[in-house]
Amino acid sequence: MKPYFVKTPRLIRNYFSDYTWNIITDKKEIYLTFDDGPIPEITPWVLNALKKYQAKATFFCIGDNIKKYPQIFQQILKENHRIGNHTFNHLNGWKTNPQTYLNNIEITEKVFKSETKNKNGHNDIHKQATNNQQLTTNLFRPPYGRIRSKQSRLLINKGYQILMWDVLSGDFDQNISEEVCYQNVIKNVQNGSIVVFHDSKKAFKKLGYTLPKVLKYFTERGYTFKPL
Repeated sequence: MKPYFVKTPRLIRNYFSDYTWNIITDKKEIYLTFDDGPIPEITPWVLNALKKYQAKATFFCIGDNIKKYPQIFQQILKENHRIGNHTFNHLNGWKTNPQTYLNNIEITEKVFKSETKNKNGHNDIHKQATNNQQLTTNLFRPPYGRIRSKQSRLLINKGYQILMWDVLSGDFDQNISEEVCYQNVIKNVQNGSIVVFHDSKKAFKKLGYTLPKVLKYFTERGYTFKPL
């Protein structure tokens, strides 16, 4: 496991200022995000955990997973969470040429549009979600946080907002305990923090322990959980 920052240093945020790292606010609001879904059992479990605290979040979905599990994607939309693009195949931007990277993202956009249509061919869910400002496909998070400057320029020019994070939970890290994962979050979150979790099988052991405790901890302290 390569080393990583749990709390993104200000120097990095300032250097890559075209990316969104946190939300500037004096309100007690937190922005939970979930990468790599939708996944059977895992994503529905996350949705149920969020529902218990009336929490909303943003799901950065992999296009191939949406095609495999469209019903779970529909559930995310119906429960008024927000979605973002996480490429079709979880591409590493550092290892992918810019046009291939962009094409892969645009394939996922087409999947978004296709899967939000109902069986009669009407875009009712898309329309409803758009009216609620929940369904947006201009949000993008690069897998692994790895993206080249030329790739980011192409995306920004096309109207994408590149969403990074303020706090990385470490739920993907097999070398830390569930309690360390939990402490990573509660010790580093501030007003407007964007927090990364993963609705994936690899992360679920730590996610299953950490997410309910995080929701309870911050709710008891007057925080609300908002979508991006």
